[in-house]
Amino acid sequence: MSRSTRAPVRLGGLLMLLLAAAPLRAQPAAPPDPAAKSAPSLERDKLGTAAPKGYLSEEATPNLVAILPPPPAGHSAAEAADKAVYNATRAYEGSPRWALATNDVADGGAALLEDYACVLGQRIDQTRVPDLMRLLDRARIDIARATRVAKRRYRRLRPFVGNAAPICVARTPELADSFSYPSGHAGQGWAYGLIMANLMPEKATQFLVRSRLYGESRVVCGVHWLSDVEAARTGASALVAVLMTDSGFRADLERARADLKRALGGEGTKPDPAICLREDAAARQPLL
Repeated sequence: MSRSTRAPVRLGGLLMLLLAAAPLRAQPAAPPDPAAKSAPSLERDKLGTAAPKGYLSEEATPNLVAILPPPPAGHSAAEAADKAVYNATRAYEGSPRWALATNDVADGGAALLEDYACVLGQRIDQTRVPDLMRLLDRARIDIARATRVAKRRYRRLRPFVGNAAPICVARTPELADSFSYPSGHAGQGWAYGLIMANLMPEKATQFLVRSRLYGESRVVCGVHWLSDVEAARTGASALVAVLMTDSGFRADLERARADLKRALGGEGTKPDPAICLREDAAARQPLL
């Protein structure tokens, strides 16, 4: 996919952020579709529940409503900054960074394992690492539970609701009727990065760089505000800190460590060099 001829906007300060937010504020004061501006009903929140059992009880799960600050208030400088970032990153449409963001829409253990191929130096078939996959799948339940509480508390609308700016996924009612703060995708990616860093501390930096890109892809994609992603990292860090105190998680972590070592000890398929170059370029390029 060819890079867009439009260079990403670089913003020099709060004044520039406020100015860059103007396209969204230029919309009519009275929205033509009231439903598009109202928070989705709780019944239409599509976070859902997963079949596997997580590691933490509801009582042991960190309370992200208490840990995280509320999302930016309406008409605040922080909200204007979020809008400015959303507007500016629409310039990535058609670029390699947009393609990476589209790739990063996939979530779950198998998707992240594939995304870490350049860090690992080889692609790993998930069937070869059942203990690692079980660890990631169970941790995912805890991540989702913690995130769900905050999403339902704040019921923040996604950035594309109420405007026609490009996003990298289909504008489905299901996506529009789910909540934005904090980002579940970004939280999952950061938590998985921390877990992988524990399994292979010699590559901790690389795992966390890729996990940062994974979270920022939600902003590039246009489906989350930047503050959603920043909050998700804080929440995921708190979640993994508590997971590390759970004996069942620690036992599974050691089994996953052995699993991964065995898989990496064999001959595996090398990742596509073009994909690795794209990730490396994204890591060196500021979001704005």
